[in-house]
Amino acid sequence: MNFVEEMKSKAKNLQNSLVLPEGTEERTIIAATKIIAEKIAAKVTLIGNADEINKIAAANNVSLNGVDIVDSTSSEWNDDFANEYYELRKKKGMTLEQAKEDIKNPLRFGAMMVRKGKAEAIVAGALSATADVLRAGLTIIGTAEGMKTASSCFVMDTHNPKWGANGILIFSDCAVIPTPTSEQLADIAAAAANSCKIMLGTEPVVAMMSYSTKGSGGNKDENILRVQEAVRIAHEKFPELLLDGELQADAALIPSVTEKKAPNSPITGKVNTLIFPDLGAGNIGYKLVQRLAGADAFGPILQGFAKP
Repeated sequence: MNFVEEMKSKAKNLQNSLVLPEGTEERTIIAATKIIAEKIAAKVTLIGNADEINKIAAANNVSLNGVDIVDSTSSEWNDDFANEYYELRKKKGMTLEQAKEDIKNPLRFGAMMVRKGKAEAIVAGALSATADVLRAGLTIIGTAEGMKTASSCFVMDTHNPKWGANGILIFSDCAVIPTPTSEQLADIAAAAANSCKIMLGTEPVVAMMSYSTKGSGGNKDENILRVQEAVRIAHEKFPELLLDGELQADAALIPSVTEKKAPNSPITGKVNTLIFPDLGAGNIGYKLVQRLAGADAFGPILQGFAKP
């Protein structure tokens, strides 16, 4: 069973409800019908104008039977959602009138559905920029308890059981935070570890990546010091994590190199979660593995939120 089939199987067992805020996007509409037909979720809600959604569905010869449609501009939930949004944002200068207008935005409306328990997860990004999806999630759903940072990960299926968990690894962060602080890197490590546990179904083994291994790059470059401090914070804040760093890629992934450059590392030969020092490294890294090694890249998947 490959990664996609595994995720479908887990979703079928959970039978959660899902909201898709980009409800007038063709691929999203088709996906919604497949999710219901294959019983991947108990309920799917498309956000958008019903006439427009039905027209697109008809043009693609798909049936919307079993799919809910909610118009965020005229829903019966608007007043309740606007009041909740106002309470969340009033300290930032939000007025109730502005909240009533802003909550009509499909991303915000969908995020509020999750916050209010009318859906258990939200999926977006077919039309919206990652930054817009992230903003809606942060302002309405918020970060998980003990977590101050929202980030992202990619699930990388190398199709080679030599690597990670039967060929699959978590790469993070590859899409959200350009230059994370040490505190943010520690949060990213914990969030990615949780993503590993949930999606790969295995205990996370985390490597904090750098161009230096255990001080080999010296003690002056901020890029090294930042990762070293992140390792310290992660051990202190999340003591349950099996984590080591700072490590170069070969020292993280090749046991013989680990033993030479980082002897007695607790993660030797077991790494399945890679934490990159910045967005440049993460984004370049996942695309190199995807294009040169032929890996399948699934993401970006946002992580660190109070709800999915």
